[in-house]
Amino acid sequence: MARKSNQPGFEERLKELEGIVSQLEGGNLPLEESLDLFEKGITLSRDLQKALESASLRVSRLLENGKEAPFDENRPGDGLDAGDAVESHGPNLEESGAPK
Repeated sequence: MARKSNQPGFEERLKELEGIVSQLEGGNLPLEESLDLFEKGITLSRDLQKALESASLRVSRLLENGKEAPFDENRPGDGLDAGDAVESHGPNLEESGAPK
């Protein structure tokens, strides 16, 4: 999926989130700074989760179609914004007979 040139890539954002977690786990920050970092971490975490869901959806489409479809930001799931919802394509445990 194409990304805007001014937006850091997935790996860069993940590294930033890991740094935030390390700082918060250190426990040596003032309350307000901790809250600001926590808020930034939550935002990063949600953005990263959406990126993973989008990638998973794209892989599912590739496997279903047997070939790669070109990226189309107007096709649902291809051009996700931070506020877009993505449905889960994971296994349905109720239908599979797996223990709950």
